[in-house]
Amino acid sequence: MSSIRFLTLSPTVLTALVAGDLDAASAAAGHPLSQYLVEESWLWEVRLDDIARDPEAAEWIARAAVAEPEGIVVGHGGFHGPPDADGVVEVAYSVDPAHRRRGYAKAMLAALLARADEDPRVTAVRASIRPDNVGSRAVIAGFGFRKIGEQWDPEDGLEDVWLRPAA
Repeated sequence: MSSIRFLTLSPTVLTALVAGDLDAASAAAGHPLSQYLVEESWLWEVRLDDIARDPEAAEWIARAAVAEPEGIVVGHGGFHGPPDADGVVEVAYSVDPAHRRRGYAKAMLAALLARADEDPRVTAVRASIRPDNVGSRAVIAGFGFRKIGEQWDPEDGLEDVWLRPAA
């Protein structure tokens, strides 16, 4: 199975992705990016706002997922931001539909959990998943998450909230 390496997407890269300029985004990233990242421009607008509010957020959010050894971008992942006051980070990842069902989501999650576990400020990792999202529920299985409740998300509706203690 491939492993995942995350490539940080700077505000310059994010701005190019929002503008739909894949060539400029790839040049600024120093790695060929994918059309899927351009299609996710709504997310990059949110992440640019996050970074403007809290520059430390750039270390936690907006990363391209590069499958190794292939060297291709298969999606994106990161966290919603740096650890909160309780030391909790919320994981987020998405696999390009052209690359789904090949183990990349589990590889992304494993890499993200390793990143969280390396930071002594992180006490736990949270995941919010719609109850009907069977694929995402399968991805987190075996990683130590347990359901702790539910929440209402304005974009996604009802979500189950899962938590995993930091290692």
